[in-house]
Amino acid sequence: MLEDAPPQNSECPVARTLEAIGDRWSLMIIRDAFDGIRRFSEFQKSLGVAKNILASRLKTLVEIGIFDVRPASDGSAYKEYALTEKGREIFPVVVSLRQWGERFLFKPQEPRSVLLDNEFGQPLMPLEVRSSSGQKLEPSDCHRVRFAVGES
Repeated sequence: MLEDAPPQNSECPVARTLEAIGDRWSLMIIRDAFDGIRRFSEFQKSLGVAKNILASRLKTLVEIGIFDVRPASDGSAYKEYALTEKGREIFPVVVSLRQWGERFLFKPQEPRSVLLDNEFGQPLMPLEVRSSSGQKLEPSDCHRVRFAVGES
């Protein structure tokens, strides 16, 4: 089993997710990939992370299926890290973290980056958790149940 792989005996999806991608560098690598970064050197330059840490995180992200390693799109000898479908599905998680940070970790006039949609150039609407009928939900509106495959 990988050192950074999710524990197979944990029944909590949050715990497994945090084990897989919950460290700072993994999430920042994924964030940069959403911004179009593909090469090791570009990740290293953008993040300022030590090469050994970056190599370890990228290796783990490839092993758990977040990235595929591909030949460079420009035909050079370099390789690129491309988000898989599994990796692209982390986008709402990154947006949610961003929106929480924008709301609670910056002073009103403090400079920050903003995520804009490409079509209208406007900030994204705040993400909300909704029921199957479309109603906005708060934590008190939900509960957890243990579920095993094959249970009805």
